[in-house]
Amino acid sequence: MSVVVAVIGILYFTVVPMYGSTIQRAKETTLKENLHVMRKVLDQYYKDHQTWPRDLSVLVQEGYVRAIPIDPITKSAETWVTVPSETGTGDVFDIHSGATGNSLDGQLFSSW
Repeated sequence: MSVVVAVIGILYFTVVPMYGSTIQRAKETTLKENLHVMRKVLDQYYKDHQTWPRDLSVLVQEGYVRAIPIDPITKSAETWVTVPSETGTGDVFDIHSGATGNSLDGQLFSSW
């Protein structure tokens, strides 16, 4: 009986830390995919209109996406940081995560 408890204890203490990093890795992968898709949509909008959208909601209004994706790190669609094409233009040229902190590989989420 004590051998079974010891084996369960060993499994618990080795699997639980891996579970946390697996969940974090999945969130990071989802964030990268969301950024990739949104950047492709921004490029498509520019190709169609020869101008960048004034904000992300335009992409939904004009049917380029059904909804603005949720940032899996911040768990909100409102935390995206938009980058204008030129300072003061008020358009959306690029998008970054509004999450603070670093990824598992040490990069800032905001640098993706």
